[in-house]
Amino acid sequence: MNGRTDWESRDAADLAGAPLDLLLTDAVRGNWRRLVPDATALRLVRGLANRPVKVVGRVRGLVGELGRIVVGNSNTQPDPRDRRYTDPAWSGNPLLHRALQAHLATSRTAEALVEDARLAEPDRLRVQTIVSNLSDALAPSNNPLLNPRALKAVVDTGGVNFVRGARRLAGDLAQPPRVPSMVEPDAFTVGETVAATPGAVVLRTEVLEVMQYAPTTEKVRAIPLLIVPPTINKYYVTDIAPGRSLIEYLVGQGHQVFTISWRNPDVRHARWGFDTYGAAILDAVDAARTVTGAPSAALLSLCSGGVLSSMVLGHLAAIGELDRIAAAALSVAVLDQRDAGVTGALLTQEAADAAVRASAARGYLDGRSLAEVFAWLRPNDLVWNYWVDSYLLGNAPKPFDVLFWNADTTRMTARLHRDFIHLSQRNALTERGTATMLGSPVDLSRVHLDTYITAGVADHLCPWQKCYQSTQLFGGKSRFVLSTSGHIASIVNPPGNKKANFRTAEHNPADAAAWLSGSQVVDGSWWPDFSTWLHARTGEQVPAPSAPGGPDHPPLASAPGSYVKLK
Repeated sequence: MNGRTDWESRDAADLAGAPLDLLLTDAVRGNWRRLVPDATALRLVRGLANRPVKVVGRVRGLVGELGRIVVGNSNTQPDPRDRRYTDPAWSGNPLLHRALQAHLATSRTAEALVEDARLAEPDRLRVQTIVSNLSDALAPSNNPLLNPRALKAVVDTGGVNFVRGARRLAGDLAQPPRVPSMVEPDAFTVGETVAATPGAVVLRTEVLEVMQYAPTTEKVRAIPLLIVPPTINKYYVTDIAPGRSLIEYLVGQGHQVFTISWRNPDVRHARWGFDTYGAAILDAVDAARTVTGAPSAALLSLCSGGVLSSMVLGHLAAIGELDRIAAAALSVAVLDQRDAGVTGALLTQEAADAAVRASAARGYLDGRSLAEVFAWLRPNDLVWNYWVDSYLLGNAPKPFDVLFWNADTTRMTARLHRDFIHLSQRNALTERGTATMLGSPVDLSRVHLDTYITAGVADHLCPWQKCYQSTQLFGGKSRFVLSTSGHIASIVNPPGNKKANFRTAEHNPADAAAWLSGSQVVDGSWWPDFSTWLHARTGEQVPAPSAPGGPDHPPLASAPGSYVKLK
C-alpha cells in the first residue's frame, strides 16, 4: 500500500459498529435508557473522588479556558472536518464563536474526566458514549437562537422557517421512529421509481415471494443467482432505482437473477424463527433451480440475510446436499459477533433478556424502532443534521432513493428477534456445532464453496474488520472486497462513479490489518468484479428464456409483487 490514505484514518470510526444483539435490544428498550443513571454512574463518581487532584486540575483548567474564551484569547477550535461549523459566522461573530469555544472546552473536559476516573473498560465505554451523545445534543449548532443559518432564515422568511419546522417536528413526534424525517413518504413509488426492474413473481408462500427478472441478453448463464435480502428492511436495496439497481446491472450482464421478497410479518407470525426462514430460503433455491432447470443456484445474501444463508449452508453441508449451491456471496454481513468495544459494553444480559420478553409479549419487533436505533448510532449525521435542516431552517428533506428505502421499514417476528440475539450473544457461528439450522449443527468450516464477501470501509453498522472475519470461517476460497463507502452505499455502488474504488487481495491472512496492508486498490465499482467472479461459477451460457417462470412455477404477478407493499 503506497502512502497513507483515508482508509487508514477511518479505522477508529469503523470499530464503532454495533453488534446485532445490541441493535435488536435497543430497538425494544429505547436508546434513552442508556442515559439513565445506574451503578456505572456510582463507579464514575467513586473513581473521580479517588483522584481529587486530577478533578481539581481539570476544573481549574476549564475555568481558565472559559476565561480566555470570554476575553478572546482562546485557541480552541472545532475539527476542520466538522460540517456543523462551516458557516463563516461561527468564526466571524464574536458571540457565536465564544459559544462554540465554550461548548468544545466543556465537552473536552468532560471526556478527559471520564478517562481520569480509570473505570473498567465496559464502564468507561458506556460513560464515553453517554457523554458523547449529550455533547452532540447540546452543540450550539442545534440551538435555534445560536445557529447562524437559522437566524438568517428568520430574516429571509420572516420567521416562517420556524413555523414550518414546528409542523415537521410535531409530525415526526406523532409516530415512530420519532427522529427527523430524512425523506418525504411520497418521494418515490415502489414498482415505478424504485423496485422497477421488469420481472414476475414465480413463487409465493406464507413467508416470501420469489421474483425472477426478465432477461435483457440473448444468452444467460445456466446457473441462476438468488438474492437473499435482509429481514429488517424491504428487498429493493438491490433494485433501488433504474441506473442504480444491482439487479438491473446483473441481468444486463447475462445472469439469471431471482430475489426473495420477505413478507412483512405481524403478530400472527410471532413464532417464525431461524428454521422458518431457513426453510423458506431452501424453497426459494429449489424454485430457482426448477424454473431454470439448473442443478444448483448461487447465492448473494445481505446483512441479516447473510447470517441466515450461512446457517442454511451449514445445514446443507451437514446433510450432504451442499451441491445445491454453486457459490455464495455475502455483503455487509457479520458472522463473527465478537465485541468491537463500545457497543458490547452498552449491552448487559439483563437488558437482552428484557428485550426478548418485550418483543415476545408484542409478537414482533417494530422496524421503526430499529430505524431509531440506527439513527442514534450516528446522531450528528442522522439526527442533528436533519434537526437543523428540517426544524430550524424549515426545509423539506430532499428526495433520495436510499433514504426512502431506509424509511420503508418492516417488522421482525418475536422468535426471529430472540434467535438473532441469542446467536449473537453466544457468537455461535464461530464455534462448530453451537448453532443449529433445521435440526443440523452448523459448522461453517465444512462449507467448501467459493465465497465472495464485501464490506464498506465507512460502515458504522457492520465494521469491515468484522465482515472480513468471515473469510476465516468458511472452508472454501474467499475473495474479500472492501468498498470505499458505508453500509448501504457499499451495496448501491453502480459503475460510473469516478471517485469509487475498492480493495482486494490474493490472500486472506487471519488479521484484517494484515489483509489491508497487502491489498491493492482497484478503481471503480465492485459490481463488474463480482459479475466476473459469478460468471466463472455459474455454468455455460445458454439461450435466455423468453419470459420469467415455467410449467411448475408460472408467473403469479408482475414484479415487485405484493409483499413489498405490505405496511
